[in-house]
Amino acid sequence: MRTGNEPLQARSPLKIRRGLALWGLLWAVAGAVAFVMAGRPEWAAACAAVAVLAAMDLAIVIRHIHQGAHYQPGKEIPPYEPDRGRNSAFGRSSTTGRRRGTRP
Repeated sequence: MRTGNEPLQARSPLKIRRGLALWGLLWAVAGAVAFVMAGRPEWAAACAAVAVLAAMDLAIVIRHIHQGAHYQPGKEIPPYEPDRGRNSAFGRSSTTGRRRGTRP
């Protein structure tokens, strides 16, 4: 829900996620190569599986970065009305004078 107090210069977490995926990919490939050279095929397969997951994550993140920004309301759009209670959508207020968790 948009409250109207979001930062004006919000940053996307995609760039840090890209860096972490790249870092994981490099370490997983290095681990797979090291375990193959050490004669440990089980660990090499595990590292290769992690490398495949990191490569897939990296591809998804790069795709999202290339898609660009999605629609965000501008300054001319007023903030949404804050949520006044969990039942406000049904016309019932949850502020009946009772405390949460107490019985009548």
